Amino acid sequence: MPQIIPTAEPFFFPGDPGKPACLLIHGFTGTPKEMRELGEFLNGRGFTCLGIRLTGHATAPEDMIRSRYTDWIASVEDGYHFLRGVSDRIFFCGLSMGGVLALLTSTRLAATGVIAMSAPFQLPFNYPVWLLRLLSAFKRYAPKGSAAPGSGWFDQAAYRDHVSYSQNPIRSAAELQKLLANMRATLPDAQAPVLLIHSKDDDYVPADNLEKIRAALVNAAKTETLLVSGSGHVVTRDAARRQVFEAALQFIQRVEENA
Repeated sequence: MPQIIPTAEPFFFPGDPGKPACLLIHGFTGTPKEMRELGEFLNGRGFTCLGIRLTGHATAPEDMIRSRYTDWIASVEDGYHFLRGVSDRIFFCGLSMGGVLALLTSTRLAATGVIAMSAPFQLPFNYPVWLLRLLSAFKRYAPKGSAAPGSGWFDQAAYRDHVSYSQNPIRSAAELQKLLANMRATLPDAQAPVLLIHSKDDDYVPADNLEKIRAALVNAAKTETLLVSGSGHVVTRDAARRQVFEAALQFIQRVEENA
């Protein structure tokens, strides 16, 4: 079995069995570590929290290249069924691609609510799947952006402590495109309450993605949005994280009060 990068392990924090459980889903090339502080915060308020590791992540980029978007969905489904042994009320909380997975799987599994943070509706480059698969035969990795690494972070100490793959596997980007197409097709089927959180200063996934997702959630019980400032893409670890954590907590509490 591949060795997990130190500090990037999955986590499980048991809480009050009378309260809902939270399934925390990290992003593309990311690790459970980017969700751990949110998990600790919610667990401190009594909620059971499970931070899963998506297939091919938190080990080596070669493992991610071998994984497919269906494997990532299966990782979420495994975490959900594990939590069903703790509670029948489960909130899906995802960052970036984790938010995409949260929205998509909430249409397949009984979700009490969904919190999607920094989630893309589509990729900025939006290359077709066939082209990405062709390119991946000649070049395995692409830079995450044209700017210097870490330049989009407001909390530089958090960036230095962050763990993720340093480049995007091009073959995996093709899988992400397929996952996004599946999410867009199923957004009208989403019925659980949804909270969308995005940073105005996200230069990786622009904030207009939030409105595109919100507009497609035509059958959700309710849709709330929050735009924060002073944070980059990884809102669960950057400078505005406490605002994000409080918003997530208050959303869960509101949904529970109205249940």
